[in-house]
Amino acid sequence: MPEQRQTPSQNAEYVALMEKLADQARDVILPWFRNPVLGAANKSEEGFDPVTQADRAAEQAIRAILQEMRPDDGILGEEFAPKPSESGLTWIIDPIDGTRGFLAGTPCWGVLIALADENGPFLGLIDQPYISERFLGGLGQAWVSGPQGRKELRTRDTTGLQDAILFTTFPEIGTQAERDAFLRVSQAARLTRYGMDCYAYALLAAGHVDLVIEAGLNAYDIAAPIAVIEAAGGVVTDWQGRPFGESGQVVAAANKALHAQALALLQG
Repeated sequence: MPEQRQTPSQNAEYVALMEKLADQARDVILPWFRNPVLGAANKSEEGFDPVTQADRAAEQAIRAILQEMRPDDGILGEEFAPKPSESGLTWIIDPIDGTRGFLAGTPCWGVLIALADENGPFLGLIDQPYISERFLGGLGQAWVSGPQGRKELRTRDTTGLQDAILFTTFPEIGTQAERDAFLRVSQAARLTRYGMDCYAYALLAAGHVDLVIEAGLNAYDIAAPIAVIEAAGGVVTDWQGRPFGESGQVVAAANKALHAQALALLQG
């Protein structure tokens, strides 16, 4: 995937706008976090898929800025109808990835923003407002800024699955067949942990974990992590080794060697 889509000045504008959107989302979301008046509606008839005032308000705030500054760009967000692109560029937004964790008061949810063209996401941001930690990748850069300052992102060089740290959000991942496939990888890995939502992908990009495997995702769940992880040296595909698509399956790996080993077990 090319590192530079436009001129350096245009690339800098994309990064600056992405950070502006994330800053606005922080301002909107934080007053709701760990606030006893926060309520949640359930979007699912088959389980619990919550949406809160914070989710909707943050996406509306992001859309308002984009409408003013990039009116020809498309928007794909979780909470509102998609807006077609007239420019060839689309902003992909998950205002709060990990709403269940948000409701529970844990600081592992995040704001996801990606910028994509016909080839997929080429710039992405994972932002954790409560701990002021921001991961950005694409267009020749990959960095995290937060309480420990600003550092370059680089995925780990673990080459053996037996030494790998594996994350997924839900122990009951996907269908029974998907659970069985995940279990094969989990049994081969050194350590498996659960429940981090988008923050697990950020930790992979930062070189703290090796694999994230999930199922049932939508484009707004994974577009930003794809851009950040690829910029940091990692690999993200579906369980067949193809670009993310309709299957909703994702395997994100720190490097090609681990990715190949995980794919082999996922495919049985």
